Amino acid sequence: MSIPILFLHGWAMDGAIFQNLATCLGPDFDCHAPDLPGHGVNPTDAPNLDSCVELTRWGIAELDRPIVVGWSMGAAVAWRYISRYGTSGVRGLVTIDMSPRMLPDTDWDLGLLGQSAEDILATSSKIEPNWHRMVNSIIRNMYATDAEDAHQNTAMRAFLRAQDPERLRPLWDDLTALDERKTIAKIDIPYLVCTGMQSRLYSADVGRWIAQTAQQARVESFRNSGHSPHIEEPETFCEALRRFAVIECAPR
Repeated sequence: MSIPILFLHGWAMDGAIFQNLATCLGPDFDCHAPDLPGHGVNPTDAPNLDSCVELTRWGIAELDRPIVVGWSMGAAVAWRYISRYGTSGVRGLVTIDMSPRMLPDTDWDLGLLGQSAEDILATSSKIEPNWHRMVNSIIRNMYATDAEDAHQNTAMRAFLRAQDPERLRPLWDDLTALDERKTIAKIDIPYLVCTGMQSRLYSADVGRWIAQTAQQARVESFRNSGHSPHIEEPETFCEALRRFAVIECAPR
């Protein structure tokens, strides 16, 4: 029987970003990657984290205890789902390069790298008028270096420019208001915390903090990746996901 996986994509992306992973993982895995509200085929659904959680809830109910894989915003959706509904319907959790709180404060320095809370909050008002200029920054921050394949970057730039910044802004505001640090300690299922060692967005210390705080978590580090190990090192990422699914998420 194939292992069900529910992929949750990042902000301004869509479910198709995981298509290559589904192919790489092969027939032993039943992969599902819905477009979250405000994205892809769901552009008219309410663009907020609560709507994303409800779509995730529906997806988990339809599957047989899936492994949930959340990248960036998708990780935030997974954490909020767990904070509301618990882990009983989930076989295992994988999160990719995300902090449970993006904003730094006096007792938290594991938010977005190199940005003050004021800087992060100010981004909201720039999303709609400056979207085309922001696209280049988004692409740069996705990867470890500027040496990514030019064709891939051209396709990603065209994809991002076609997104609706008016729909994306409320989701950004929800992400900047996010604080799921208390949720992490409640996660009592196998948990793989994936970090890109060259991430421009989050320190590797974020992954270590999550792994130390959750009950059954460990870190998987990707030496040659930034914010997107599943894109930058897909075969290595798939191998790590296979091991996690088959060994750590096996019924006991």
